[in-house]
Amino acid sequence: MFKGLRTLLAVLVVLGLVTVAGCGAKETPTSTKENTTQTMEVAGVSKESPIKVNKEEGTVTFLGAINAKYLYETTRHGIVFEGGSNGDKAIFKAFATPEAFYNAVKEIGGNPGNNMTGKNKEQTQVQGDILDVVVTWEGADKEYSLNELIIDSNNKPLKMRFGGNLETALNVKTGCLFCLDSCPAGIASNSNYTYGAVETRKEVKYSGNKDVLPSDGTPLAFKVKVKK
Repeated sequence: MFKGLRTLLAVLVVLGLVTVAGCGAKETPTSTKENTTQTMEVAGVSKESPIKVNKEEGTVTFLGAINAKYLYETTRHGIVFEGGSNGDKAIFKAFATPEAFYNAVKEIGGNPGNNMTGKNKEQTQVQGDILDVVVTWEGADKEYSLNELIIDSNNKPLKMRFGGNLETALNVKTGCLFCLDSCPAGIASNSNYTYGAVETRKEVKYSGNKDVLPSDGTPLAFKVKVKK
């Protein structure tokens, strides 16, 4: 009788352990996944379709995300393709390639300057059509201009121009879409300063506006229009 009772108790203990283990295995992965997953889609662009052209509006919209490091540190890189060699050096990373962005701006009528070279870069301001840029994200109070999101230490409004430079961009593979001083490799760049103004000559400092921008990695939609 006692032997049978001991056997029954042992079976019940084993069943209890299996039940507890089963419950734990069910709940933990599900809750972790729900807390860490973020949808990378804003304003009709996503990681699967990171850039779109609206010819009727005359706009190009592409997907990006915040690199919060540059809310506290300075950089000369505004927006860079994540797969480029400068992908981690910019205030914003983009999921559209320089080539896709160049072709899209051409599609809405943008005229590139193509006046920058490796030899003239420190004496030459980028030319090309001026590009207006507005930015939004889920929960944003409004569409923000790029000037509201990037701080120039001299308080100069950005003057982003469609520099072009596609051949150089494809060769150097830095991934630069928007540079904060005139650049021979950026598809667009700020004509207020010549190359070297930020890093070499220390004429200006740039960082992201931490008082406005959301948290690190937040997906953003950048809408670009050619200013005529």
